Amino acid sequence: MKEAGDAMHTSPTKPTVVVTGAAGYIGRHVVTALLDSGFAVRAIVRPGRGGDVDARATLVEADLFANDVNLEDLVGDNARALIHLAWQDGFKHNAHSHMHNVSRHFDFLTTVARLVPRVAVLGTMHEIGYWEGAITAETPTNPRSQYGIAKDALRRSLMLDPVEGHELVWLRCYYIVGDDRQSNSIFTRLLEAVDAGKPTLPFTSGVNRYDFIDVDELAAQIAVAATTPGVAGVLNCCSGQPVSLAEKVESFISDNHLPISLDYGAFPDRAYDSPAVWGDATDIKRIMAAGR
Repeated sequence: MKEAGDAMHTSPTKPTVVVTGAAGYIGRHVVTALLDSGFAVRAIVRPGRGGDVDARATLVEADLFANDVNLEDLVGDNARALIHLAWQDGFKHNAHSHMHNVSRHFDFLTTVARLVPRVAVLGTMHEIGYWEGAITAETPTNPRSQYGIAKDALRRSLMLDPVEGHELVWLRCYYIVGDDRQSNSIFTRLLEAVDAGKPTLPFTSGVNRYDFIDVDELAAQIAVAATTPGVAGVLNCCSGQPVSLAEKVESFISDNHLPISLDYGAFPDRAYDSPAVWGDATDIKRIMAAGR
């Protein structure tokens, strides 16, 4: 484990939050949101991956699953919470690594739960599978990808065997936009198509409606939910507003003045995609209102 930081980064007057996967697409924004909120941050990254992390954080390079990693050293002293965002192949929903690593995540998190009072873990709406309408914390899960199955298994396992006196919050996320060069979404493909000089992008009908949230707003929700005592269980991190894919993509093209249009109907709509699915944002809105 390699650590870089100085007294300015680790001021004892600031409560500390540990963030795994801190160099990832969401992680970099969560680190900054926590720092801007007055926390000190220990940013855990894979070796050689910390170049884009906010310089105010204390950077710790480590392999979370290595046999010789010392989790007490990794977490440090008096951490208020740990936010677990680390996940291999997050954009490849049927990669074999998802199920291969589930027990590793479980072992890591159940050990860390004895070192910090709160643990927040990134979940996904892909745990639910096909669903029409609003998703609540009680919506039954029936995942249809290796990614969704693995996340669902981890959530069930963690909540089946809780650590006494410890709070666990499962942050169920939806469709994320913003910082699109770092993502792997339709918006990323649009930018790549423009870079390649293509005048059109093959598209579906675009009628399906989804819950889109900007990555900075998502990061703010994660930062508040993870550090608020008493917030526990499954929590939707979302906008709560279903928007058609066509409307969102056309808006992205217009807002960014992209010289490209959509070739509607070039791809068929997938039979297993819900016509409309979104998160119930009642709880996260209440938490954010109280925390800001």
